[in-house]
Amino acid sequence: MYALFSGDNMKRMIGFILFWIAVGMAIMFFLPSEVLGVLIIFVLLLLGYNLFCC
Repeated sequence: MYALFSGDNMKRMIGFILFWIAVGMAIMFFLPSEVLGVLIIFVLLLLGYNLFCC
């Protein structure tokens, strides 16, 4: 179990997360509507929660 959370794997996972946060910020930069952006955020949070917990 400890090998899963070793330093090298955590660096890769944090880098992966930061990359996709940056992609999301770039997408939000080009969206014309804030309502659409909030809707996308809500849907992706719900999807991420379900994929992570189930």
